[in-house]
Amino acid sequence: MFIVILRFGDHKQDAPKYMNDHNQWISDGFESGALQLVGSIVPAAGGVLLVRGTREEVEARVAQDPFVAHGVVTAEVIEVNVGRHTPGLECLL
Repeated sequence: MFIVILRFGDHKQDAPKYMNDHNQWISDGFESGALQLVGSIVPAAGGVLLVRGTREEVEARVAQDPFVAHGVVTAEVIEVNVGRHTPGLECLL
């Protein structure tokens, strides 16, 4: 499991220009089963993703995010070895 932290970067002002493509990228990620959760950092500092896959798959997927590709956000990919979870979260493993 990977946590991806997307923090606004140097081109934050360009977010509206790429928002539709970014939202499509998110939809495609959910459809493929890779994305498990997407949320915003409060207050408006970027976003957080929970992603399944190998490190190579996750890094490749994140690089395809239009926000990442155009410098709207920078991405930090953190691998988590899940040891315990509440019932119902087995899909995160």
